[in-house]
Parts: sequence; C-alpha cells; structure tokens
Amino acid sequence: MSNFKDSLSIIDSGQNDKVDESSAELLGKRTIRKASMRLIPIIVLCYCIAILDRTNVGVAALQMNHDLGLTASMFGFGAGIFFIMYFTLEVPSNLLMMRYGVRRWITRIMLTWGLVAAGMAFVKGPVGFYSMRALLGAAEAGFYPAMVFYLAQWFPSNYRSRVLGYLNVAGPLTFLIGAPISGALLGIDGALSMRGWQWMFLIEAVPALILAGVVWLKLTDRPGTAGWLTDDERAWLTQRLEAEEAKVKTSVRQYTVLQAMVSPRILALGFVMFNVFLTVYSVGFFLPQIVKGFGLTNFQSGAVSSIPFIAGSLSIVFFGWRSDVTQERYLHTAIPILLAALGLAGAALTSDLNVKVIALSIVAFGAYGCTPAFWTLPSTFMSGAAMAGAIAVINSIGALGGFVGLWVMGLLKDATGGFESGLALVAAMDGIAVVTIIALWLLKPPPAGISDLGGSRQPAETRS
Repeated sequence: MSNFKDSLSIIDSGQNDKVDESSAELLGKRTIRKASMRLIPIIVLCYCIAILDRTNVGVAALQMNHDLGLTASMFGFGAGIFFIMYFTLEVPSNLLMMRYGVRRWITRIMLTWGLVAAGMAFVKGPVGFYSMRALLGAAEAGFYPAMVFYLAQWFPSNYRSRVLGYLNVAGPLTFLIGAPISGALLGIDGALSMRGWQWMFLIEAVPALILAGVVWLKLTDRPGTAGWLTDDERAWLTQRLEAEEAKVKTSVRQYTVLQAMVSPRILALGFVMFNVFLTVYSVGFFLPQIVKGFGLTNFQSGAVSSIPFIAGSLSIVFFGWRSDVTQERYLHTAIPILLAALGLAGAALTSDLNVKVIALSIVAFGAYGCTPAFWTLPSTFMSGAAMAGAIAVINSIGALGGFVGLWVMGLLKDATGGFESGLALVAAMDGIAVVTIIALWLLKPPPAGISDLGGSRQPAETRS
C-alpha cells in the first residue's frame, strides 16, 4: 500500500512539473508578445524615419545636383560625409547612452536629427551641402547601435535574430516606400517659390520630431521598470535575461569596454559591416540616378528604384527566422553576402534595365538578409557595457563603408561615365567579406577557461 501511495506521489509530482513548465512557457510567450507589440512598432518606425532622412538625398539629387552645381563625385562626397561624422561620434554617443539611458538619449538624437534634416532644405551650394550632411551624421550618431543594444536588453537570445530582423527590415522598407514618396514630393516644384527637393526635405523631417515625443512617452529603459507588464511577466523576463547574461559571463572571456573596442574579432566584424554599408548605400543612394539613365522621369525613377527593396524586406524576415530556428549565425551571414556579390557582378555586366533591376534585387536580398544573424554575434561573446561599446565600434566602422562607397562610386562615375566599374569594385569587396566571416566561423571563441587572446580567464568577481 505504501509503495502504491509513493507511486501516486511520483506521478502527481511529474504532472505538477509538467503543469509548471507549461505555465512558464505560456507566461514567457505572453510576455514576449506584449513586449513585441509595445516596443517593436515604435523602434521600427523610428529607424524607418532615420533611414529616410539620411537617404532621401539620393532622390533629391535628381533636382538638387543641378541647382547646387554638384558633380557625381561632389554628390558622393557630400552624401558620404554623413558617415564620417557618424563614425567619429558613434562610440561616444553609445557611452553617453549607457550613462543617461536609452529612452532619454534616443529622444535627444531624434530631436536634433529632425531639425538638421529640415535644415537641408536651405542649403545654397556645395559647402552648405557638405556642412549639413556632416551635421546630420553628428546628430544621428549612435542611433542604430543604441537600438540593437536596447533590443538585447529586452529579448532573450532565442528571439533576438527575429527581433533584429524586424528592426533591419526598416532599411529596405524605407527605400521601398520612401523612394516613390520622395519622387512624388519633387513634384511640389515652385510652391511658395521653393523647389521640389526643398519641400521633400522639410516634409520628411517632421516625423522625426513627432516620434521623439513618442519615444519619450512609450519606451521603457529596462523590463524591471515596465509598468505595462504584470509582476510575474517582469519577473520572468528579468530572470531570463539575467540568466543568459550570467551564462555569457561564465562561458567566455570578460571584456572591459576598451578591450571590446580593440578586440580582433570585433574589428573583423567591423570590416564585414564596412562592406555591408558599402553595398547598401553605394547602391541605394545612386540607384535613382542609375535607373534614370535609361530615360525614366523623376517619379518613375523613384518607383523603379524601390523594386529591389521588396526582395530586401523579404530576405530579412526569412533569414532572421531561419537563423533563430537553426540557431546558426555565421553561414546565415556569409551566404547572403555572397548572393549580394553575385548580384553586383551581374548588375555591372548588363546594360538591360530589366536585368539590372533583377540583379540589384539579388543585391538587396543578400545585403539586407545578412543583418539579423550578423547582429546577434557580439552578444554571443560579450555582455553589458562591453557589448554596447563593441556594437558601436562595429557600426562606426561600417559607417566608413557608407562614406567610401558613395565617394568612390561618384569618382568612378565621373571618370568612366557609368556605374559599372563601381558596382564591380563593391562586388569584389563583398567577396572578401565572405572570406572574413567564414574565417571567424572557423575560429570561434574557445571553450570556457581559455581566452581568445591567450591565457586563462579569471572569474568576474576576482577582477579588479
């Protein structure tokens, strides 16, 4: 009889364990769903406006270059100088974010970039164009890495690639929707004695100023202070994230912020992102001019320029989902970049508009598709302030790719009369990026107890 009761007790205990596990799973799903519905739409919309205000100059160039007396190389330099200032101030911006909090810092960034973006409507010549683009880069510096870091503070690792995919889909989505809208705004030409490109800058700056208020009111710095979560939801999310951070701290070498910024792996990831920026911006900024060369109107050029970014939007969702399902990051970064390189080579070799648009769609599919898996990599071997610094370094090195790509593309256009040599150069650089990410995959951080710089690690509590 005693054995029978013991057996029943064991069965009941097992059933209770299953019930507890089921309840925890439902709690987790409910918490993630609530956080996603609250935070992701705001973050994605803010990033869409950031992309729009930094890239709408590509459509404005269809009128503005003539009005300001800009050659292709002058336009490329001026458009690219944004990224020089972005590079210079990226890391300081992220460190200030750690001090003042994401919500407060993002609000500041959006207010300043909105004002500068509106000021672009009043530039009078090349020097004014260069100056305002530099100010826009300074104003926006730190925005993207702050968003990446913020999402890492809210979403556990098995959701992170998909969530970063939602963030990064803002890039192609903005080109997809923004290019036709910007092209249409060029049609407000002559109203109140202002050119269409001036109206475009003014109108498209307004959302940044509005969203700054939304960020201040709606974003919460961390789960523990989220009044819109219930007590059990806050506890579940906080404990889950703390457990993951503790696991990272005990399984990999611990970095200070300075060590993170000069880590060979971080610098290598920065080189990969340099090439992603090189691809996305050299193609995205010049795409309206490339397609207009086939005899299209300004509006048609904006509309056709949006087509490749349909593929880019789909690829981010697909590769982000698949990377989380397989929990594989390196090949989900390398394969899309390889596709981008092949698409660039095809675009350089064809003189047919339809084939060129298809090739550039493959470029967008690859260049955007690599980003969700790529941005999960720093969190696999760093945490806390070190990870924030590492993300800023990677993104700032990437920003240099934006400058180099735009300037070199413009220089080669002036020198050769076409965009083919520029596209071929970017294809070759993407090939090198593929080799780099494969090398990082083969040289993953060593097991716990061994530093990637040699020697053994000390427990966190023994470090001074």
